Amino acid sequence: MVTVQSLSKYDEPHPTAITIGTFDGVHIGHRKILERLIKNAATLNLKSTVLTFFPHPRMVLQKDTDIKLLNTIDEKTQILKNLGLDQLIIHPFTREFSRLTATEFVRDILVNDLKTKKIIIGYDHRFGRNRNANITDLKAFGNTLDFEVEEIPAQEVEEVSVSSTKIRKALEDGDITTANSYLGYSYMLTGTIKKGKGLGRKLNFPTANLHIEENYKLVPKNGVYVVKSTLQGETVYGMMNIGYNPTVAGKEKSTEINFFDFDQDLYGKKIQIEILHRIRDEHKFDSVEELKQQLQKDKETSLKLLS
Repeated sequence: MVTVQSLSKYDEPHPTAITIGTFDGVHIGHRKILERLIKNAATLNLKSTVLTFFPHPRMVLQKDTDIKLLNTIDEKTQILKNLGLDQLIIHPFTREFSRLTATEFVRDILVNDLKTKKIIIGYDHRFGRNRNANITDLKAFGNTLDFEVEEIPAQEVEEVSVSSTKIRKALEDGDITTANSYLGYSYMLTGTIKKGKGLGRKLNFPTANLHIEENYKLVPKNGVYVVKSTLQGETVYGMMNIGYNPTVAGKEKSTEINFFDFDQDLYGKKIQIEILHRIRDEHKFDSVEELKQQLQKDKETSLKLLS
């Protein structure tokens, strides 16, 4: 997959089949669109292309600094690459870009720049200044500018429409099962291992302290989770605590992982973990010894869930 940072750097002359959106989470609804895109592109001898944006439009237009996203831009790129796309264009979203009219966006970018011949898009897609154009308008543009539009209906899981918003809510509620079923993969966190206070090692549960650089990345509800990672080429499982370590009067929120049967030095390394299950809420215990006993129970619970 070729990744292009900005439309201004795009110079591929081959015609494209394209879809457009933020694709936060690249969930099963998005996946339906992307699978159709790749299949159509192959049939029509077009380049399968995703046009996405960063920062998220809400961060720019609404100054919504509180919005948390399901993917970092690197995670999203990784997922899209694994699906087998030909091209990913990540265009910087700015106020100036948002002022493009629907006509300017379609004529100048989709047709002139990207040589679009086929657009596969969700039923609720809106575009142009103030998002005032919809799928009907897009089809009308296609009739006059010589491209075809294929509309994809809402995707449902057990009769519930899937959306990035619903997945965010599930993660904020600690419902990792629902989040993962809507995503179609295990929710991931990516970060660098930093030195912690060493409390875990004193309790015989050494932990890796995961520092996530991107402050817009959604970290699930505080609590204890079962996780999986690939470390030095080896699949490793463990348990992760998200929270403040209230038993030892912790004041800073942390994400700490105790990997089972793995005790190599990870400091300074960038790792990615997948969240498989949620075990419990974070609790304040009456003593460190009680916490240690609970950690042993958590490990036993984790191993049962993994068996």
